[in-house]
Amino acid sequence: MKNRIVENSDEVLEIIAKCEVCYVSMIDIEGMPYVVPLNFGYENGVLYLHGAKEGKKIEALKHNPKVCVAFSTDHLLRYQHEQVACSWSMKYRSVLLYGEVEFINDEQERIEALNVMMRKYAKRDFKFNMPAVREVLPFKVVATKIEGRAYGY
Repeated sequence: MKNRIVENSDEVLEIIAKCEVCYVSMIDIEGMPYVVPLNFGYENGVLYLHGAKEGKKIEALKHNPKVCVAFSTDHLLRYQHEQVACSWSMKYRSVLLYGEVEFINDEQERIEALNVMMRKYAKRDFKFNMPAVREVLPFKVVATKIEGRAYGY
């Protein structure tokens, strides 16, 4: 089986939608790679994320907002011959999304960002109290580049 490039935008959206978490890679303030798994929402070409107002992730993203976000799903171990190690492989579908983090400061936009994430997991919108909205830091990534790959599908 060959690794294939996923160019169909509907398939890219399907891969992203099937994922329960994404992995956001960045460079920390010491210049080291740093990756964190995060819940997310993706709507209209924008990836929405959030975190505490302070911490290593936020510090790194304020220092350097460039990120690469990985999504991976449909993992299935397979083999052609059980006794031949090199015949084993993993079927998968994945997407890499590149862009820059933009922190969301406007309260109404923050609520909408949080609802995009809630719609992914709860399939509905919520009403948020403002003290809770002010305690989190939503941010978004508008993709500058998206790459999809699939193996075995």
